[in-house]
Amino acid sequence: MDESTGLWLIRHAAVDGPAGLIWGPDAPACLGDRASFDLLRAHLPEKAKVYASPARRTIDTARALMLDPVPMAELAEQDFGEWTGHRHDDLAVASGKLYADFWHDAARSRPPGGESFADQIIRVRRGLEQVDAGSAILVVHSGTVRAALAIALDIEPEAALRFVIDPLSLTRIDRLKGTWRVTGVNLTFRS
Repeated sequence: MDESTGLWLIRHAAVDGPAGLIWGPDAPACLGDRASFDLLRAHLPEKAKVYASPARRTIDTARALMLDPVPMAELAEQDFGEWTGHRHDDLAVASGKLYADFWHDAARSRPPGGESFADQIIRVRRGLEQVDAGSAILVVHSGTVRAALAIALDIEPEAALRFVIDPLSLTRIDRLKGTWRVTGVNLTFRS
């Protein structure tokens, strides 16, 4: 790809529900902080292509930002398989060693019926390859942003998991004629 692409990666707004759950794709976003949405919107490019994970919380966040996203399955959050919809505390008790072992190698372990973070990076790479040159806004998940950072910085999955990616934060990455530039990570604009 010869032309450069500016990527504005936005993590969706916080999930509207109890903490400690591994959320599925139908979980809604908390959209009540209109001022924060407006502040973030002011930092986005006009006339950019807009993509989103197909999850409800990303689509809702994009629409709250007055964007009309194209859903892209490759930008989805890590698939936690059979653990989706369950509380972490409950899984720790019910799955015991399996759950504990997962967190000892969280970048490469796969939950039952799910994918590893390393698998997610491969999938996100395919998605980023489909984003046309120019300016693009991607409304996605924290894991998707971390995967994009792993790709841009050419770092191991374990290192990418160290990034903090807050709800409704902005991460800026540019794809430049065969290389990458990271210009900002986890930027927040709160009222």
